[in-house]
Amino acid sequence: MKKEYSELYEKFGLNVVYYRKRQKLTQLQLAELVNVDRSHISAIELGKVGVSFDVIFKLCDVLKVTPKELFDFR
Repeated sequence: MKKEYSELYEKFGLNVVYYRKRQKLTQLQLAELVNVDRSHISAIELGKVGVSFDVIFKLCDVLKVTPKELFDFR
């Protein structure tokens, strides 16, 4: 991940946290539904890793949001 984009990764992660909590899911529950490790969800939420389109689309399905909503940074 390029340092210049770290703020955007963090904002994306905050959106994942927001929508996960809105669905009343733990990181572990979300990880199981998305079929990734809990530590990967944690890293996404902290803005420490990039996310593949496959994971983004699965997150959208599970969190019941559109990709636009997931990328609509506050």
